[in-house]
Amino acid sequence: MAEKLVFKEGSMQDATHEEKLAAKFVNCVMRDGKKNAARTIVANALMMAEDKIGEPALAVFKKAIDNIRPSVEVKSRRIGGSTYQVPTDIKPGRQTALAFRWLINFSRSRSEKGYANKLAAELMDAYNERGGAIKKREDTHRMAEANKAFAHFRW
Repeated sequence: MAEKLVFKEGSMQDATHEEKLAAKFVNCVMRDGKKNAARTIVANALMMAEDKIGEPALAVFKKAIDNIRPSVEVKSRRIGGSTYQVPTDIKPGRQTALAFRWLINFSRSRSEKGYANKLAAELMDAYNERGGAIKKREDTHRMAEANKAFAHFRW
């Protein structure tokens, strides 16, 4: 097993983009203010994924998040008594937030034992472009594609 993954506290100015992303992900996984528990879960999940895939943990994590990130979504817009699903582009911050949310929600609903195992399995599925989070992204893109006739209602 590789050396222990460390998430730095405090200033992240010298950290790489992947480390900042992982630190933010830890905050999203955290429940009831238990950051050490969340940090341990994420580190264990990344180590499991690294062992199975054979690439560095942060590279696996970054590729999985990039695979999940949606580029368009639909927003409801009420025009003249009718409600239209209008496709809109998504800002990078929201793309990452949606990717984190979907990854966490679908990993929690998996049947493996232990949250680190569930998270590692969903990360590996996302890395290989399958699993619940990828399906959610594809459904979102499909909905935007189906409603692109209403794109002219975008503000």
